Amino acid sequence: MPIACAFVPAFGIAAGDASAEHRRLWERALEALDAASPLVEDAGEGTALLEMRGIAGDERAWLRSVREAFTRDDALRGLPLRVALGPNPFVARVAARVHDGTVVREGEERRFVAPLPLRLLELERDTLARLELLGIRTFGELAALPHGPFVRRFGPAAARWHTRACGHDDAPLVPRARRVSVEHALAGEGSAEREDQLLFALRTLVARVAEDVAFVGKRCGALRLELECEDGDIHVLATALAQPTAQSATMFDLLRARLDGTVLRSPVTGLRLRADRLEEGGMELSLFAGRDPDPEIVAIALARLAAALGDEVALRARIVAGNHDRARLAYEPFTAERVARTTRAALVAPASLASESATLAYRIVPPRRVDVRIRHGRPAFVDSHAVLECAGPWRVDEAWWGSALGALARGSARMMQDAYDVLLADGALCRIVAERGRWYVSGTYD
Repeated sequence: MPIACAFVPAFGIAAGDASAEHRRLWERALEALDAASPLVEDAGEGTALLEMRGIAGDERAWLRSVREAFTRDDALRGLPLRVALGPNPFVARVAARVHDGTVVREGEERRFVAPLPLRLLELERDTLARLELLGIRTFGELAALPHGPFVRRFGPAAARWHTRACGHDDAPLVPRARRVSVEHALAGEGSAEREDQLLFALRTLVARVAEDVAFVGKRCGALRLELECEDGDIHVLATALAQPTAQSATMFDLLRARLDGTVLRSPVTGLRLRADRLEEGGMELSLFAGRDPDPEIVAIALARLAAALGDEVALRARIVAGNHDRARLAYEPFTAERVARTTRAALVAPASLASESATLAYRIVPPRRVDVRIRHGRPAFVDSHAVLECAGPWRVDEAWWGSALGALARGSARMMQDAYDVLLADGALCRIVAERGRWYVSGTYD
């Protein structure tokens, strides 16, 4: 089964970049690859897998067609591209990362991967270190181990590592859906000078689009509305639905909220509405969802915020790897799709007993300088608020081993801090941190 892999290092390096422009460019790359194969999987980190079985030509022709499809787009032409061919997705992916133009035929998988380093298995650092202590550094050395004892020692996930180290991969390709859109326009039927006229025309347009989406058995996940005015201005409003749907009422409510705050200097003479991200199936319904947030209501609220304050004003805190509180917080755009995914996950995951009894949630905040007065070795006042209760300290001392061994680099900063949880007289419960003689609030309890 020939599988072609298109690896774009530029996208792999920027895999952590969540910008909309970066994602749009990668979507454009995937659309370009649709011309080479009807089945294209977005494998992440700038990697795409293409099923080439049944496509006319030989191996070199397949590689050439993938390369030509990618470089046919002017916006993608300058990006580095590696294309390789293998009998299964894993071997094709590894071959593309090793060398551009590699062809691994069926029966050659184990011999090809044997000398490659284990880091290509994308194992965790601790696991790689454990394997290196055992003298296992290549695929061939891992494949030579007996399967059963190796899996018993390293756990169920080790079965997949051992199988891939032998050059096998039974995972099927998961093709991405082709981009299909439904579009309708209203023009040449007069102009809308008042809000009620504009909303009436918009409702008509939404009904036509929703009817076509339902007719083809799809549901749409995004809408793009263009307003053409008499003075030549064109306003473009793009928004994503919380859950893909074909219901006209949901689409209209979301677009109406998105219109709030939009200033039109002249009457509207034309409307164009496009439904994007069409998917199969209908909307999932929950039997017991009385306490779940309604994703559609959240989506409408976010649309109103975007109309009043601009795009991506609603942010969500995310915990990332870090040694202390200040390094463990990152912010990313919040979308109603997250609410929908959380609601669906709650249907299949049992409710946590802790969630029923817990009353506090710790929230990391950007460090804020405060004045702390100490009494008997404990915080007594934070700014002007008395400390009613105090727990701690919890000490963090980074690079203590370097100091103990006399190996701490000259001039390097050794981070030492003491953290306390304090209940203040105004009712606030927060975490304060002492570092180098200064105090900061690093988190609060809600």
